[in-house]
Amino acid sequence: MVKCAVVILNWNGMEFLKKFLPGVLDCSTGDEINIYVADNGSEDGSAEYVVENFKSVKLIRLDKNNGFAGGYNLALEQIEARYYVLLNSDIEVTHGWLDPLISYMESNPDTASCQPKILSFLQKDKFEYAGAAGGFIDRFGYPLCRGRILYRTEKDEGQYNDQTNIFWSTGACMVVRAEAWKRCGGFDPDFFAHMEEINLCWRFHKSGYRVVYIPHSVVYHVGGGALPYNSPFKTFLNFRNSLYLLYKNLPDKNLHRRLFIRKVLDGIAVLFFIAKGDFKSCRAVRKAHMEYYRNIERLKEKRRSSVKSESTDFGGLILNKCIVFEFYIRRRRTFSSLKTNL
Repeated sequence: MVKCAVVILNWNGMEFLKKFLPGVLDCSTGDEINIYVADNGSEDGSAEYVVENFKSVKLIRLDKNNGFAGGYNLALEQIEARYYVLLNSDIEVTHGWLDPLISYMESNPDTASCQPKILSFLQKDKFEYAGAAGGFIDRFGYPLCRGRILYRTEKDEGQYNDQTNIFWSTGACMVVRAEAWKRCGGFDPDFFAHMEEINLCWRFHKSGYRVVYIPHSVVYHVGGGALPYNSPFKTFLNFRNSLYLLYKNLPDKNLHRRLFIRKVLDGIAVLFFIAKGDFKSCRAVRKAHMEYYRNIERLKEKRRSSVKSESTDFGGLILNKCIVFEFYIRRRRTFSSLKTNL
């Protein structure tokens, strides 16, 4: 069994593979590291490009686009390694990026996953939206990061250079202990894409593991490579998967009240989209709620196996705040301004 498998899930990502895969090979060397590209049914010739140009890269062909969650589940079933490194195709790695991550995992067997500092490829002095300096959620299921609140990202001035426990590590670049992945069941394929890593990390915490941010490792993320940030489909996935996340994981005593408030907040979001004339996003939110109710019976089955702990704070990693209120009403636009005591 190899120590580390770096697995890049690709879907029609020819240009990103051309740009970034050579750097992954140059910066991820070692006898105990294998590089994989798992192709999610691409139609742009990117799988053939990998075969022809990167002999040392192992290609896993999947027959269709199974989404981020399903694609990684199917790919990792075929890989034997102690650690999986899930890496987006639109990420530029740096020399030595992998060493601090694997070293930490080796020394801390209670850690299920960790992530590096993730900066923007386009503005390299700023944090990138998807992961930044480690992920958290608020009480109503809104994700946030050290370095990113809602759509606002911060400039990296060393303010998050401390290693710390986090609630979730980003699927853009995360190291996962294979034993923990298998114990907790991997990604939920119902999520398809977006927030599946938050759902998995919630299960990690319930199983007694930690998730950690390692600032000594740095990568640069383009972002929106497979699905642009302004895509109505992305809006649909984010709103639907937030409801999935809360329903599957909140303890009974919090479930109905917090879900109700989240639905009210989603209604306010619809009014905001209407005011902007963004009717595609309005329809996406409506579709997200319809999909949630359509699948409620299947969610009930998953909830029975997921809700085992009545803990609601996980050591303060779920913020007892409403980020929407903090951001728009109290005008707190940085993680440090939230006074989180983390």
